[in-house]
Amino acid sequence: MVTDELKRNIESVKSRVERAAARVGRSVTLVAATKTVPPDIVNAAIGMGITDVGENRVNEYVGKRDAVKGANWHFIGTLQTNKVKYLVGNVELIQSVASARTADEISRLAVKRGVVQRVLVEINIGGETSKTGAEKSDADALIEYVRTLDGVELKGVMAIPPRDCEAAVYRELYAVYARHAGGAFDTLSVGMSADYERAIEYGSNMVRVGAAIFGARG
Repeated sequence: MVTDELKRNIESVKSRVERAAARVGRSVTLVAATKTVPPDIVNAAIGMGITDVGENRVNEYVGKRDAVKGANWHFIGTLQTNKVKYLVGNVELIQSVASARTADEISRLAVKRGVVQRVLVEINIGGETSKTGAEKSDADALIEYVRTLDGVELKGVMAIPPRDCEAAVYRELYAVYARHAGGAFDTLSVGMSADYERAIEYGSNMVRVGAAIFGARG
């Protein structure tokens, strides 16, 4: 990707996020999703005003973290419990806590390392078998459980709604978030390249945008 194209993409996405946020009177954090994006391109994006970057795969995060300078790292992909050790204390936010088992391992390592790890509970709001996340019926219980864990600060919830879903799905997700909101629980991370403006309309205050910034990837 040439620098001029990257700059145009970043300016366009940031402008659209800002306009959507202004319409609802809410600040929105933009996380640039960097799956398969080389470190030099990520560094260029940071130089153009991107501050938060999200990685989908633990091995990619490990491979990039020393080469990428000045980023607030988020982990936004499916998280296997045996990979938690690479993230705790090293990333700003783990967005994909989908089970009590994963939460327990984050807590164990955070206590051992003397850190507090910020996390989001991931909800499979559309009930899709192809996606991870807590089932809707289990979401409230998992949220309350994670709140009890030492070494963990629960910041909110994350989801990937089905493509072209009804507005009711976003409203249902917001209702889960709203039931628990308050204090440190202040983040609703939903919205990607295809739907981030719509997600903001329905309550999101953090969006994870990849293709609209870096172009289509495999």
